[in-house]
Amino acid sequence: MIYDFAEGRSGENARHFVGDWRGSLVCDDFSGYKAMIAQGVTEVGCMAHARRKFFDLHVANKSQIAEYALGLIGQLYEIECEAKALDSTSRQALRQLRAQPIADALFEWMRLQRLKITDGSATARALDYTLKRWQALTRYIGDVQLPIDNNWIENQIRPIAIGRSNWLFAGSLRAGKRAAAVMSLIQSAKMNGHDPYAYIKDVLTRLPTQKASQIEELLPHRWQAPHER
Repeated sequence: MIYDFAEGRSGENARHFVGDWRGSLVCDDFSGYKAMIAQGVTEVGCMAHARRKFFDLHVANKSQIAEYALGLIGQLYEIECEAKALDSTSRQALRQLRAQPIADALFEWMRLQRLKITDGSATARALDYTLKRWQALTRYIGDVQLPIDNNWIENQIRPIAIGRSNWLFAGSLRAGKRAAAVMSLIQSAKMNGHDPYAYIKDVLTRLPTQKASQIEELLPHRWQAPHER
């Protein structure tokens, strides 16, 4: 996993980070991603963001429209829970057989509801967000490699996001980039099943005498604990 640090939220930072990469990007509707998508990156919507629009609407006024939308979106998530235990071929078949009809029904229902709703209302905004991004939100159904949402990665970065609000500043751009590099190593160590503290301690101990030709041995996916070497 790689973290990056930038001085602002400009879309140019995201474009610089991905470079010539042209894969599938699971994201929300942040305008900074639009230029990348126009240049060939495939937009994949995060269903959790769409769901949150209706969830907030239901919490605010017990909207029946929001409740119905949440019910159908919930069915899509139930299917994904079943799909996790399946191989790719079976997962794809399950999505096509069960998720696609539900998605089609939800889209048509939202389209009809939108015709009855006044522009600018909270309900209209929730419907507009989801309808506008529907192709991206349902792209996962046709590609077994794609997730229904971006929750997994958001859970990985949540400690950093919470910390950021407490730290307030990194001190400088250089310090921020250093922090991103350290966070990348720590998170990658965790993803490879290592104790982050043991990993960092061992790397810092070995680093001064490690041969330049063997430096890759200290990367999280290559590292071995002292008792394994």
